[in-house]
Amino acid sequence: MVAIAIVNGAIREKGYKQALGELRAHQVSTLTGGIAFAICIWGLSRIWPLESAGQSLGIGLMWVAMTVAFEFLIGRYAARRPWSALLADYDLLAGRVWALLLIWLAVAYVFWRWRR
Repeated sequence: MVAIAIVNGAIREKGYKQALGELRAHQVSTLTGGIAFAICIWGLSRIWPLESAGQSLGIGLMWVAMTVAFEFLIGRYAARRPWSALLADYDLLAGRVWALLLIWLAVAYVFWRWRR
């Protein structure tokens, strides 16, 4: 899933960000990332079926925690972005929909568990 996030971000940065603008590219990238994660989660749940909705939610929450930790640690200490810029991606009122992807990531495992 890390590879999906990196490829999705690279496609946004090198592909359509210039044409769409930063905010719209962020929104499109969040949608395409959510779809790609759903496909990955679906595939993984077919290979390694989960035992319960609780286990599924636990894995989803673990992925959210790792995603946020990665984003803030790399963003702050490797990319040297200010905290305000990192937190701006969570401002739904400003059209930043990243938080919705994290919510989807947390519940997607439960969704695929129920679909079994």
